[in-house]
Amino acid sequence: MVSVLNTVDTGHEDMIHDAEMDYYGLRLATCSSDSSVKIFDLKNGSQSLVADLKGHVGPVWQVAWAHPKFGNILASCSYDRKVIIWKELGEWTKIYEHTAHDSSVNSVAWAPHVFGLILACGSSDGSISILVSNGETWESQKIPNAHTIGCNAVSWCPAIEPVLDSTTSHQKNVKRLASGGCDNLIKIWREEGDRWIEENKLEAHSDWVRDVAWAPAIGSSKAALASCSQDRRVVIWNSTDYTSWTPIILNVFDDVIWSVSWSLIGGILAVSGGDNKISLWRENTEGQWICISDLNKGQGNLNNSDQRAL
Repeated sequence: MVSVLNTVDTGHEDMIHDAEMDYYGLRLATCSSDSSVKIFDLKNGSQSLVADLKGHVGPVWQVAWAHPKFGNILASCSYDRKVIIWKELGEWTKIYEHTAHDSSVNSVAWAPHVFGLILACGSSDGSISILVSNGETWESQKIPNAHTIGCNAVSWCPAIEPVLDSTTSHQKNVKRLASGGCDNLIKIWREEGDRWIEENKLEAHSDWVRDVAWAPAIGSSKAALASCSQDRRVVIWNSTDYTSWTPIILNVFDDVIWSVSWSLIGGILAVSGGDNKISLWRENTEGQWICISDLNKGQGNLNNSDQRAL
């Protein structure tokens, strides 16, 4: 069984929607329907509040830490249609605000650090924004009409696949992004030149896709994705060529599943949802996914206040 090592009293005044550990596991960022983002130092089993960030005017759905090579940077997204990028410059400061979406921004995810400081943002307006830092300024691209009705989740492919760049005779990584939406679809996008193209469309769910998570690199010849949905199913997708994807239904749960999250080496998948449980799953030698542990929170609905950092 999973055991609780520590409980953080965040002091949020409303439902918590996300909790994310930083790269080193020394800081925790949380966000809430109280419109705030909070950052805590975690030391010796205790925590201290280091920042209470006010900038949103609606529920904050998700937070995401950038790689530490860029400094201490955190992104947040909200029902208020904004994405805010915060940086610790002595104290935590808003360094950029993205306001190009027409509806709630539901998900933010940083690209692998080898590509630079790049953030993907998925919105209920159906589009995905790609924000690129050029040092002092930010540029944005948009994938319009990515998902009918809305985009609920975005996740980057690990930077592992080398291809030959004919103009330079050097190898470079392909940028890929997975997204999940209210059209019950998972889509895979690939950057080509200065635009993003739909590389693949994955169909297995019968209701809104709530989260999608690209597994950490497990070899250049294999890719894996996990998706979860309001249809109560979690699906594992496998591919050896990024073209053909094979779905495996991990499990059908008793309630909506809000979140899926991989361990750092990709061997274990965490699942959380409306059944008030966080369960851990591992693939056995026969290719079957087995529940190895679960934690019943006992009180309240997990909603999408998920434990994304395993």
